[in-house]
Amino acid sequence: MGTKVGLSPTAICCLLLLFCLGCKCLASEFEVTQTATVRVDASPELARKIPDTLFGVFFEEINHAGAGGIWAELVSNRGFEAGGPNTPSNIHPWSIIGDDSSIFVATDRSSCFRRNIIALRMEVLCNDCRAGGVGIYNLGFWGMNIEDGKTYNLVMYVKSPETAYLTVSLTSLDGLQNLASVDITVAGTSNWTKVVQKLVANGTNRTSRLQITTNKKGVIWFDQVSLMPADTYKGHGFRTDLTSMLLDLKPRFLRFPGGCFVEGEWLRNAFRWRESIGPWEERPGHFGDVWHYWTDDGLGYYEYLQLSEDLGAAPVWVFNNGISHHDEVDTSIIAPFVKDVLDSLEFAKGSANSTWGSVRAAMGHPEPFPLKYVANGNEDCGKKHYRGNYLKFYNAIREAYPDIQMISNCDGSSRPLDHPADLFDFHVYTD
Repeated sequence: MGTKVGLSPTAICCLLLLFCLGCKCLASEFEVTQTATVRVDASPELARKIPDTLFGVFFEEINHAGAGGIWAELVSNRGFEAGGPNTPSNIHPWSIIGDDSSIFVATDRSSCFRRNIIALRMEVLCNDCRAGGVGIYNLGFWGMNIEDGKTYNLVMYVKSPETAYLTVSLTSLDGLQNLASVDITVAGTSNWTKVVQKLVANGTNRTSRLQITTNKKGVIWFDQVSLMPADTYKGHGFRTDLTSMLLDLKPRFLRFPGGCFVEGEWLRNAFRWRESIGPWEERPGHFGDVWHYWTDDGLGYYEYLQLSEDLGAAPVWVFNNGISHHDEVDTSIIAPFVKDVLDSLEFAKGSANSTWGSVRAAMGHPEPFPLKYVANGNEDCGKKHYRGNYLKFYNAIREAYPDIQMISNCDGSSRPLDHPADLFDFHVYTD
């Protein structure tokens, strides 16, 4: 057993008094006025040029920065793929105009597109449908911002065994205000028909919807329904208002496509550049499981490179190095991932006659993009296979593209890196 020692109230007061007197004495010592002189030599001989690449933009598909943001597509879930490959599936945010007695809508696997096989089947049950017809509508991302006098390009794929008569409209959220409409006749055939139309708005409504209606009984299939404003920046699919804001920032680099979007919670949901190139109708899209929403990948690898060029910014391609938040590829079997990245570099930098450079050229950019920076993963330093995987990518890229500068995820500011790197990009999350 120990002995307890206590202090009386009087003793405590004495100690506090001595402490306060001591603090006062110390404070009085520091109250003495001191004079200091600072000399600044700003002569050109000692000047050091600020790097042109000091300021740039870190873009990530997060909070709908791309889908519903800078990418101008107004239709959400345009290919009906967001509910997954199993049918019937959720078609949100699509909904029906009518009720169970007049219309039956479900997804099936009848699409004409091999890489995204889901289509929407709409069966109209009424012979004499209600005024305005029955059909489907899409709210886009929080409602579509339709502006008076502007033109919107509609593209959709349709088929019907019998001749169908459709009206495509832009209306207010409740469907009462009609901003634009066009009538479309679909010839009866077993083949899919691509429909291209222009809608010119005769009013402004910030929370509009796109709707497709009919008054005739029958079955109609829809797929890849797209609505884009005609005045995208340089015709490249980016919103002009947001792009002008980025131009005002004068960024000297653009880091894309993320961020955790690159990794995914699981590798099966990571961003895949191959799935995001080519005709937009053929892109399968994917579920970004980190930020929990579907992207149709209309804003893909090619578009990121194009945006960099439009901004006059150096592209910084952040590629997946076989690591997600919850699973990793062992270094011993990382070779397919390495080849995938080498192919992505050929797509960006290869000649128009190369395997992947020809794909880029077919998309409208025969000249190579000036890709000089790549980031080997995102925030992966400390993961089990990061260093082993990193070296595999580093050595392969250095051999094939010696001009490319490679960026490590690890901190090179406090101690030298234990692996070769041209630059490091270490993200700190702390108080």
